[in-house]
Amino acid sequence: MPRARRIRPITVVSIAGSDSGGGAGIQADLLTFAAHAVYGATVVVAGTGQNTRGVVAIEPFSPRFVSRQIDAVFSDLTPAAVKIGMLWNARTVRAVAAGLRRHRARNVVLDPVLVSSSGVALLSAAGFRALRRDLLPVSDVVTPNRDEAASISGMAIRTEQDVRRAAQRIGDLGARAVLVTGGDAPGDRVRDVLWNGKTFRTFAHRRIVTAATHGSGCTLSSAIAANLARGVPLETAVSRAIRYVARTIARGVFPGSGSGVPNRLPGNLTPRSRTGNRATSTRSPRSRSARRRGQPRGRGRGSSPSP
Repeated sequence: MPRARRIRPITVVSIAGSDSGGGAGIQADLLTFAAHAVYGATVVVAGTGQNTRGVVAIEPFSPRFVSRQIDAVFSDLTPAAVKIGMLWNARTVRAVAAGLRRHRARNVVLDPVLVSSSGVALLSAAGFRALRRDLLPVSDVVTPNRDEAASISGMAIRTEQDVRRAAQRIGDLGARAVLVTGGDAPGDRVRDVLWNGKTFRTFAHRRIVTAATHGSGCTLSSAIAANLARGVPLETAVSRAIRYVARTIARGVFPGSGSGVPNRLPGNLTPRSRTGNRATSTRSPRSRSARRRGQPRGRGRGSSPSP
């Protein structure tokens, strides 16, 4: 009788909250991992009671239990990448940062979730300070939208030059690369700006007018993590993730009476029809890094992180 071959898949772990409505958080990450043919592990930091209309309750796990989950996953599964989402409070942020350092985590992608799309705070003020101090230095890629980038960098963002200065400031706090998404800026074109520590690259694409954007930021960051885990270079990983998000929201679904969600089913990696949303890019040389530190403003997530 033939014996089945033991296959060890590429593993990516999501460290985030659970979305009972299935549109964002751990659930969105696992669907995105599956669409990219990587195995998804999880470290759940909190459960949320939410649906397509909003968040009604949040119950966090203890930092000790979060640490135990991290140790369990990393001691056995050896993740090739990490995606981080909602963390809720300072003690959890510190526990996650310590766990990632303890296990020398690779390809850490941080989606700095501050506020839900319905306006509910998902990170405390102390947690925000801990994120800047403890988590950014262990992050390989950070994916804030413009509002989040303004809060983290401590500066107002009005122009694309402001976006670049904010990205550099976030890099100065320890992040190796920063992708500031432009979905929450006005206009028919969305411009996502990547700072890799040396140069900028701008990914420009047509805005998709849809209400199926709940969890699009989770989808983007988890798609980047999946591509990095598969050995794809950073800029290519970002470009592919942006195109994937465009396809998922163009085919978004509306499971409830509120916001729609991206359609992350695996078939969306191969579009059946042209969407006209292929990302293009422009490059610019490195400019002088801003050194002035700012204070958090507590501003939340915009309409659609990307696109």
